[in-house]
Amino acid sequence: MTDKQAFDAFRDTGALLEGHFELRSKLHSNRYFQCANVLRFPRIAEKLCREVTRRAVKSGKLGKRIDGVISPAVGGILVGHEVARELNVKCIFAEKVQGKGVDATGKPNTVLALRRFAIKKGERYVVAEDVVTKGGRVQETIDLVKAAGGKVAGVVVLVDRSGGKAKFGRVPMFPLVRMTPETWTAAECPMCKSGSKPVHPGS
Repeated sequence: MTDKQAFDAFRDTGALLEGHFELRSKLHSNRYFQCANVLRFPRIAEKLCREVTRRAVKSGKLGKRIDGVISPAVGGILVGHEVARELNVKCIFAEKVQGKGVDATGKPNTVLALRRFAIKKGERYVVAEDVVTKGGRVQETIDLVKAAGGKVAGVVVLVDRSGGKAKFGRVPMFPLVRMTPETWTAAECPMCKSGSKPVHPGS
C-alpha cells in the first residue's frame, strides 16, 4: 500500500474532515482525522493496520518478541485488535477512569487505568492508537505498561498529525501517514475570531 492509497482510503470513507474543530488537546484546527469513519469498514481497517504493522516489523526496531498489543480507549481499541491480529498476539486496552480534580472546562479529569487486564513483569507490548496529536494518551499507556513491569517495543499509529513533534523517549513510533495540520489555541484561532464555533468530533 502506498501513502496515496492510504490517504485515499481515509478521504473516501469520510475519515478526513474539513471544518472548525476543537481537538482533545484543546487546540483548534481546520482539518480533523475521524478514524472511526474508516474503522467502520473492517476490510479497509484490516488493510491499513496490516500495512502499518508490516512497516513497523520491517524496520527491525520492534525486536524479535512481542507478547501483546495495548491501546488507549476508545479510539485505539479497533486499531489494537487488528495490529494484534497481524502480530498474532493478545490484545488488551486501557480505560478512562475519573482522576483527581477538574479540567479547564470544569469537567472531572480522566486518566487511563488497567481495569480488566494484567501485564506480567517482563512482557513486551506494542502500543496501538488511531491518531496522535500531542501523544498524551499514548504516553499514559506507555507509563501504565512500565509501571506494571512491562516493556514497550514501539508505538503503531494510523495517523501522526503532530508534525513530527510527538515523541516518546526511546520508544519508536511507526505511523501509517503523517500530516502537519494548522492548529491554534482558542485565543489565536482565526475561525473563532470570524465568529465560527468549533465542533468536537467524536465527542
